[in-house]
Amino acid sequence: MNEVNPHLIVKSDFPDLQDATLVMAFSGWMDGGDVSTGTVDRLVDLLGAELVAEVDSEPFYLYNFPGSMEIAALFRPHIKIDEGQVVSVEMPTSRFYCSERSNIALFVGKEPNMAWHSFGDCVFQFCRALDIDRILFVGSFSGSVPHTREPRLYVACSTPSLLVEMQQYGVRRTGYEGPGSFTSYLMTQAESSGFEMTSLVAEIPGYLQGPNPLCIEAVTRRLAKILKLPLDLDSLRVVSTDWEMEVSKAIESNEALASKVRELEEDYDDDLLQSSDE
Repeated sequence: MNEVNPHLIVKSDFPDLQDATLVMAFSGWMDGGDVSTGTVDRLVDLLGAELVAEVDSEPFYLYNFPGSMEIAALFRPHIKIDEGQVVSVEMPTSRFYCSERSNIALFVGKEPNMAWHSFGDCVFQFCRALDIDRILFVGSFSGSVPHTREPRLYVACSTPSLLVEMQQYGVRRTGYEGPGSFTSYLMTQAESSGFEMTSLVAEIPGYLQGPNPLCIEAVTRRLAKILKLPLDLDSLRVVSTDWEMEVSKAIESNEALASKVRELEEDYDDDLLQSSDE
């Protein structure tokens, strides 16, 4: 296997999957609120998935970029130095996990800066080796959804039949033109490579920064339904509820922001009613 693609590194014996699904997450371009990586990381934990392979990071990432220090800092690995001693350095990782019991594979990585075609070959080769026929990417973007409501979910698919299938899960069809992600590129290559691919992207509050447990819980719940996974999500629900209460309390102390959130709530509810009438 490694003779075909030396950048795909096998870490353990592959489990026996059949007509399985690969759920993918990438940090970076479409990971607002850590919803992409946070959701799939939770699935890895909830399913007890085991590390089976990883992509060699060296050919695919920039560690420096010409320009200001602010721009260069976006590419350089994060290091920690304590009392004059280097404690750690965080290099990019791209790892595949599997749960044989759930017939599912999971991927968490950093969107590659370079060589998208070769990185895509690593993904497709992994899928062929494990009898995976469907790829599902989960991501997020900042929008006008208030934190007191569930994120709106948008879908894009590699084939029309998949779009019809996804409609039962209360998702909207994506309409977008602009800078593309690696997963969008991967979707353009999926059908010709023998795979079906779906992109499920959550619209999350644009006025908040940092991890968003409420959206992570909501997307995880929706994925569990789509993938027919019997997951216990009580722990995620407790964290998301506490987070929402803390955020609401902080926002109420800011009159201008509280007024904006109430406006977003009205718009969200009106949009929901309009959608239900159509």
